[in-house]
Amino acid sequence: MLLAIDAGNTNVVLGVYDGDKKRCQWRAATWQDRTADEYAALITQWLSLEGLTAAAITEVAIASVVPRMLRDLRQLSERMFKCTPLVVGDPGVALGVKVLIDRPAEVGADRLVNAVAAHTTYGGPLIVIDFGTATTFDVVDGEGNYCGGAIAPGINLSLEALHLATSKLPHIAVEAPPRAIGRDTVSAMQSGIYWGYIGLIEGLVVRLAAELGGTVKVIATGGLAPLFANGTKSVQHVDSDLTLRGIVEIYRRNRGQR
Repeated sequence: MLLAIDAGNTNVVLGVYDGDKKRCQWRAATWQDRTADEYAALITQWLSLEGLTAAAITEVAIASVVPRMLRDLRQLSERMFKCTPLVVGDPGVALGVKVLIDRPAEVGADRLVNAVAAHTTYGGPLIVIDFGTATTFDVVDGEGNYCGGAIAPGINLSLEALHLATSKLPHIAVEAPPRAIGRDTVSAMQSGIYWGYIGLIEGLVVRLAAELGGTVKVIATGGLAPLFANGTKSVQHVDSDLTLRGIVEIYRRNRGQR
């Protein structure tokens, strides 16, 4: 079985795949100083809860946007699972698509695996919106090639900055307010965040689609994707497993298991 690891700035998501079937999935807060031994202890407990052991994992594939974590994740793979992991972004790891931007090495691994998974699942052209630490918009053409996109501050990051930089604004939860006109501080903040990001989504989708030159499908992923997709007709699909499936697809393309 394959262990797919998506190491992000806020969360680390791990999924165990038996062929096309996802057996289980776990999520933990990102802790950049967590060692390989600490990861091993956590994963051993998680596997046990699913009736599995480390011996059941024969391959590991990793996509990480946190360089400091990669060393320990590589060590985890070699020590616990006795394999050399496939790491998206390593020399020799093929995506199966072209990266049509000026500096391909600068693109986050999460954005590339999202693009691969979305095109494999939905076809193209398309835009992937990922509601993560940053809110990213990634453009994929009809052939599956990665064309670039846009990066905006993440929703929770914006809320935290608003709270920390102002004396009287509280820390609030992200909710969909029933109206745009807030009648108190909290509802005004919720309106600004929710309807403001809906406006961002709708405006950027129109501009990105126009530059790509036609109608596009829009796929949303990330923890807040369902909440924001419900507020706009610009999003056609919500896909919570997109990133892990992209890691699995790239693994198959490189290990000849398509």
